[in-house]
Amino acid sequence: MPITIRDFNPAISTDQPAFQSLNEAWITKHFRIEPADAAALAHPKEKYLDQGGHIYLAFQNETPVGCCALILITPGQYEISKMAVTPAAQGQGLGRQLLTHTIAQAWKLNATRLYIETNSALAPAVHLYESLGFRPVPAERLTKSLYTRANVFLELFRS
Repeated sequence: MPITIRDFNPAISTDQPAFQSLNEAWITKHFRIEPADAAALAHPKEKYLDQGGHIYLAFQNETPVGCCALILITPGQYEISKMAVTPAAQGQGLGRQLLTHTIAQAWKLNATRLYIETNSALAPAVHLYESLGFRPVPAERLTKSLYTRANVFLELFRS
């Protein structure tokens, strides 16, 4: 089935609940909701959009099946965050399509570096990131994460 990806729109009443439920599903399946999750998911406009970030939602037959966010770190640097794909849509290439879209949008925003925090228990996600060129952040450049679950830190530079 065809997938459409569009920008999150705070004026559309279903966007925030879709973003929240997509992320709560994967987080609670593997971990627990942390304070930074709760704040970001409840207030994506304030935590992402108003800070210079972006959120993308993926739909299949008008049903939200995935999302991915960009958090502005500094000019030219974004963190890819809150990427989720429903279990029913997994294994169909949607994660790759959504991540590729997000990376392309970051390059259009003149990003030179993308950063991802994840967990080694999410092996398919780590593999996806690495297959698209993300590499480990050198230990001397790591900063403290907001998330206790984060134990894999990757980056991608614009070539």
